[in-house]
Amino acid sequence: MDRDQLQTLLENVRKGRLSVSQALQKFRLLPYQNLGFASLDHHRAIRQGFPEVIFCEGKTKHQIIRIARELLKTGNALLATRVQPDVAHALKRVSRRAVYHEAGRIVAVPKLSSTDSAIGNIVVLTAGTSDIPVAEEAKVTAEIMGSRVQTFYDVGVAGLHRLLDRQEHLHAARVVIVVAGMDGVLPSVVGGLIDRPIVAVPTSQGYGAHFGGLAPLLTMLNACSSGIGVVNIDNGFGAGCLAHRINLLGESQTLPR
Repeated sequence: MDRDQLQTLLENVRKGRLSVSQALQKFRLLPYQNLGFASLDHHRAIRQGFPEVIFCEGKTKHQIIRIARELLKTGNALLATRVQPDVAHALKRVSRRAVYHEAGRIVAVPKLSSTDSAIGNIVVLTAGTSDIPVAEEAKVTAEIMGSRVQTFYDVGVAGLHRLLDRQEHLHAARVVIVVAGMDGVLPSVVGGLIDRPIVAVPTSQGYGAHFGGLAPLLTMLNACSSGIGVVNIDNGFGAGCLAHRINLLGESQTLPR
């Protein structure tokens, strides 16, 4: 249940379209539902604007499918991250509206009452082609949450002219997600070009001294450009969620009521 559904429910009770007992039945799964192996947080959409997301690594296929079935009963959007192909196929059998974004290893099911009215403008950049899977996770996350997203891939500092050609789009963005492995310097370069908030995402792509993403993580944390926030290594979901929330700040009608 999200804010809109809750408001509609209360309005129906006030207008006599729904009895108190019927409303209580609707609330029966609030604030959480105990499945034994998981406690589903059905209040999260009310508190944070988006339902609980399924992180699939470490879960069995049975657990993932059970959680997905219960979350989909609310009519809200569903997002599952780090999804293996066999699990994705199983989720698509649960909902015909499910879309598997293979590059980002993410499954998204739009909200039943969703519209195409995406808001704002998030730009996602990658330093290299190898960083695209993490960028796609960020992109799909922000999109399913309601943001408009543009992507420009393989624009790293080894060929700086590729980035400079996109400056018009960078200045038009409300927030920019920059995904980079190797030396991880792209966020700092972008931060020196624009006055927009930047969400930097280090990736585990790189050679030995890159230490599985630790080198770009430290580079981004020590960036000399201002206005840069850093999420954890390969955390495309976290970047997409943070960028969406920043994006919402420019939409007065979506501020908490």
